[in-house]
Amino acid sequence: MLFWLSSWLANYYHFFHVFQYLTLRAILGTLTALIFALLLGPSIIRQLSNHHVGQVIRDDGPRSHFSKAGTPTMGGTLVIISILLTTLLWADLSNRYIWLVLGVMLGFGAIGYWDDYRKLVLKHSRGMPAKQKYFFQSLLGFGAALYLYFTAKMPVETQLVLPFFKHISLTLGPFFILLTYFVVVGSSNAVNLTDGLDGLAIMPCVMISGALGVFAYATGNIHYANYLAIPYVPGAGEMVVFCGALVGAGLGFLWFNTYPAQVFMGDVGALALGAALGMIAVIVRQEIVFFVMSGIFVLETVSVILQVASFKLTGKRIFKMAPIHHHFELKGWPEPRVIVRFWIITFVLVLFGLATLKLR
Repeated sequence: MLFWLSSWLANYYHFFHVFQYLTLRAILGTLTALIFALLLGPSIIRQLSNHHVGQVIRDDGPRSHFSKAGTPTMGGTLVIISILLTTLLWADLSNRYIWLVLGVMLGFGAIGYWDDYRKLVLKHSRGMPAKQKYFFQSLLGFGAALYLYFTAKMPVETQLVLPFFKHISLTLGPFFILLTYFVVVGSSNAVNLTDGLDGLAIMPCVMISGALGVFAYATGNIHYANYLAIPYVPGAGEMVVFCGALVGAGLGFLWFNTYPAQVFMGDVGALALGAALGMIAVIVRQEIVFFVMSGIFVLETVSVILQVASFKLTGKRIFKMAPIHHHFELKGWPEPRVIVRFWIITFVLVLFGLATLKLR
């Protein structure tokens, strides 16, 4: 909305042309989302506490978690609201990618909200039935994939880009739909599995979002795209504003979520942010790089898969507890040590992902 207003005012006052620049709107979006999160945070936490929307702790989990019982959760609504308001203010609302990512974020957020609501308010121990949850996730994932496939205007929009190679990409055809589905739904559930310690999931989301913002800016600019030998996707640059909003909202949430947490993100936030990041990675044609940068999310997911498979096949567990962050806790690592070390690993992986921009 402010983008449109500034465009109109620029006809009368030359100064307002400055708000047409993506970089400025991304910076302003980051600060705006941060302010929204910091201002709305106390009120939302208070409302969650008043409605007794408190965290339920597993009996077989680390004993240090027992003190967290009752901590307000569903705090992901704070992140979603901050991102939504900021994007509506600073993004170009005529851009189809903006509405697609917002729709995916809100759709997966609604699934997570209902799952949390059933567990924490209606007291259904398992929340939303797994089959029902995956059905709606699949519906949204395939819906977004089909939209991108049938609205693609250039061949590169449905090709798989290989890092480190300048002019090599794989034509996927209809398999693009399947790839997009797995990236979006897989990323959503991977972030959800990681969200088990104070700040563990949100900070990697912030770092990966910042990196995807760099890719989006370069991908949406024909000059930078040609210079860096990456795909040029018209309109993808507007994702920078959304990425900036996610960074600001994530940092604002971390203010309240840092150890010891005043509020937890819940499925509503984890599913929404994971899906949004996966969607952006597809739009900027960097699914493989996104997989690398999301190494912590991948590790958490693989640990759960291996744990379940091992127990079903042999009756033995590979880890003391899955996801793997609980394994390290049960080995004696203090919670802050697990969190910060996972952050450091993500930081290194994000730097490696950014390096692929030039190493071609």
